[in-house]
Amino acid sequence: MEAKADNPVKLIEDSNLHPILFSYFELCQLKQLYRQGWLKHGIPKEHCESVADHSFCTAVLCMWISNSYFPHLDSAKIVRMALVHDFGEIYAGDIIPSDEVSEADKSKLEAHALSRICLKLPGGKEYINLWEEFEAGESQEALFVRQVDRLEMGLQAGIYQRQGYEGMLEFLESARIALLDAHFSEIFDELGREK
Repeated sequence: MEAKADNPVKLIEDSNLHPILFSYFELCQLKQLYRQGWLKHGIPKEHCESVADHSFCTAVLCMWISNSYFPHLDSAKIVRMALVHDFGEIYAGDIIPSDEVSEADKSKLEAHALSRICLKLPGGKEYINLWEEFEAGESQEALFVRQVDRLEMGLQAGIYQRQGYEGMLEFLESARIALLDAHFSEIFDELGREK
């Protein structure tokens, strides 16, 4: 797994820090961890987004889109879910299809990582529950965040494509297929018309 630097938690492993401070050091691994799919498709490290970049933009898109088009959904829950949806990658890494890790194994690795991070936090079980709800994809909020997660990937592919990087069609097509709601499709399709 390629990263900008080692997991920052290694700097404090033997410390007896407040759980929030310790978990913050763990969380900062997402700033270090490149989105592996972009690297595998030729995006140079100096231009490659991190998992934290993706999570932040997903949360912001969730806030904007839920407030604009889905007032019946719990927007605060949606944003919290978007913020935690990649926490498992802190220790599991950004596992992509070419890694040939089964979905069940990927889920186990990420669930273990989430427990490791969140159970020491006050109210940490709530974050685990949000992640589990996202993974299950059964609630309206989880389905919403899952689509925005894919939308954000597609929009980032559009940025890379406009920056002159090739190989983005796979990501654009994958995002397009995942967008089931007309509001998401409308936003994404605008990206293609803007060229």
